[in-house]
Amino acid sequence: MAIETKNRMSFLDEEIKTLKDEGRFITLRILEGAQKPVSVIDGKKVVNLTSNNYLALATHPKLLAAAKKAIDDYGVGTAAVRTIIGTMDIHEELEKRIAAFKGTESAIVFQSGFATNVAVCQSLMTSPEDLLISDQLNHASIIDGGRLSKATRKIYAHKDMDALKKILESQESRKARRKMIVTDGVFSMDGDIAPLPAIMDLADQYDAFVMVDDAHASGVMGKNGAGTPSHFGLTDRVQIQIGTLSKAIASIGGYVASSKSLRDYMVCTARPFLFSSSHPPSVTATCLAALDVLENEPQHVKKLWENAAMLKEGLRKAGFDTGLSETPITPIMVGDTKKATEFSNRLFDEGVFALAINFPTVPRGKERLRTIVSAGHTPEDLELALEKFAKVGKELRII
Repeated sequence: MAIETKNRMSFLDEEIKTLKDEGRFITLRILEGAQKPVSVIDGKKVVNLTSNNYLALATHPKLLAAAKKAIDDYGVGTAAVRTIIGTMDIHEELEKRIAAFKGTESAIVFQSGFATNVAVCQSLMTSPEDLLISDQLNHASIIDGGRLSKATRKIYAHKDMDALKKILESQESRKARRKMIVTDGVFSMDGDIAPLPAIMDLADQYDAFVMVDDAHASGVMGKNGAGTPSHFGLTDRVQIQIGTLSKAIASIGGYVASSKSLRDYMVCTARPFLFSSSHPPSVTATCLAALDVLENEPQHVKKLWENAAMLKEGLRKAGFDTGLSETPITPIMVGDTKKATEFSNRLFDEGVFALAINFPTVPRGKERLRTIVSAGHTPEDLELALEKFAKVGKELRII
């Protein structure tokens, strides 16, 4: 007798239908060739305003040469976690360089920025008696890190220092074993900057320590791109600096820059560190070369900010709402999912790639296109993009 079988995974069809109905179904764009300011995506040449390649280092000759040499010297991979036999001298060199770059005593590298935030929250917040206090618009990796910790979690309204103070003054805070305030340095959707001086003053007043996720500020703000603590002159006061190696550094990975004690502790306790293989030598060498460029070629950061100013000014003159942006991340507020998606698609047809960001990534009514310029864009690239933004924006009655 034949046994009747059924698809026990058929629920996925319904889930996918829901995603499509809600406008949340993602079709991946395919980048053909290198990540460049003008790229070929899905077979079409477009001005690329969606990449995190802030300083256009993904194709810098020094980074390419360093990666190739590291393969010859070290091979293509480590085949081990750091705590077994996956720590090479080149990994140690990178961590020392990062610490010097960020102005801290020590540093430790992880496989991704996401893993880094999860590791810190999970490793330091180990009891319900601990209190993790987070900005409302912090990155998803911080949210997930908090969920994986055992801490009590409190959220304050975005950049609202009165709300943060109220949490710090609460009975829960007074009873807490340890308190950690977590904030993005630059917020990834709006491009605004955390009020770090005020946060540090409150942290000092109420005996909390501070973790800053500087993913979108490292390589962008501060001395030689050292980040928001450097920008505000707070390097010596911020206890934990998080950075990424996958944006301005143009490679992959994340890091914690802090004290030697924190590094030693995380080597022993951070699960993403203990249970993931270490970076291939070519990746590590690429990061070292990127730090060399940051420290010796300041023209890239200067050009990035010049390009950001040009794009912002052009968008505002055209009549677009660029929100709260203070950095090279520049949103173009639309306020409707379908219109934002159509705006992005029409721009792509015109030769400009600017991604639509919709609910639930941003709240309903805050749908937007998010643009990110790079140091590699030419004035002609940006003039073309602004021309197309104005053309399509008028056609869709956004301006």
